[in-house]
Amino acid sequence: MTQANVATPVTVKPAPPDGEGSLQVHLDPSTQIDGAKVFAVYGKGGIGKSTTSSNLSAAFSKLGKRVLQIGCDPKHDSTFTLTKCLVPTVIDVLESVEFHSEELRTEDFVYEGYNGVMCVEAGGPPAGTGCGGYVVGQTVRLLKQHHLLEDTDVVIFDVLGDVVCGGFAAPLQHADRALIVTANDFDSIFAMNRIVAAIKAKSKNYNVRLGGVIANRSAKTDQVDGFNERIGLERVAHFPDLDVIRRSRLKKSVLFEMDDDSPELQAVKEEYLRLAQRLWDGVEPFDATPMKDREIFDFLGFD
Repeated sequence: MTQANVATPVTVKPAPPDGEGSLQVHLDPSTQIDGAKVFAVYGKGGIGKSTTSSNLSAAFSKLGKRVLQIGCDPKHDSTFTLTKCLVPTVIDVLESVEFHSEELRTEDFVYEGYNGVMCVEAGGPPAGTGCGGYVVGQTVRLLKQHHLLEDTDVVIFDVLGDVVCGGFAAPLQHADRALIVTANDFDSIFAMNRIVAAIKAKSKNYNVRLGGVIANRSAKTDQVDGFNERIGLERVAHFPDLDVIRRSRLKKSVLFEMDDDSPELQAVKEEYLRLAQRLWDGVEPFDATPMKDREIFDFLGFD
């Protein structure tokens, strides 16, 4: 008796993750940001991302845009040059109502800053617990529940350090363009390379693309420019290491508030306005290919 042929089960491979060893919480469609142009600002810790983000928000507002800045660092100091204070975080406010978000009012977690820029500090979970990605998701969900994104032209996420984890990735799920702040030194460029790799991985599953590099706190840009040319990126702005920028942060002010007629300050303000206009008009995405760690050492001349 001939045995009937039995079909061999077909194994369907799951879609490849967005990066080797990736374990990401995918974007909840209910938290999709529609209508606004969304930028996520990354860079090595201490490189000046918050100063850059706040001045960029102020520049967008000077162009007549309705701006929302979301700080994504547990230090919750992203917006203090816009608001003149450390505002309560979304997590702090949610804890105060035992996470019953329906009890919150808009003014409980959104603060108006310089020239009408709306400011939110997402905050983060207690040290050693949870993930910043959850906090970002909760923040965007709250903003949508209160219809705050419907009247916004520009959203800027100011993201903590160069930590390549779920908290790092969360703003990339919402952003159109990612901007990297760097200095003209090895450590900053090394961190930038890792961020480029992370953004490239996320771009497989999300709409985010690299929007360019901002050179900060640097008199020269030769190392940054050389690296960009090698991997396929471009510098879109340059802010030198000026005393007036340091003083503005000490005064809890954005540069547009500083009472200083120096040519240096005027040049920096014009550079922020030029960058804001360029981003608003739309920057073509960069398809950069990050280097291997050893390549960076060799390329920048380190043994």
